[in-house]
Amino acid sequence: MLGFYQAVANHDFIQAAASLGIGMAFDPFNPEQKWNERPIWQKVVLIAHLALVAALLGFGIGLDDK
Repeated sequence: MLGFYQAVANHDFIQAAASLGIGMAFDPFNPEQKWNERPIWQKVVLIAHLALVAALLGFGIGLDDK
C-alpha cells in the first residue's frame, strides 16, 4: 500500500518502486516450493509484481532525466 501511495499521491516513482520491490523479498506463497511446481496463477502474480516494479523504476528514471 505504501508503494501505491508514493506513486499516486507523492509522484515519487523511485521510492514507490523500492517499496514495492521490498515486497518481492517476502514471497506470500510457499517459499519452499520450486518455481516449476507452482501453479500458473502464482507465477502470473509474481511476474506481474516484478513488471510493475520495473515499470515504476523505468518511469521514475525517465521523469528524472531532464
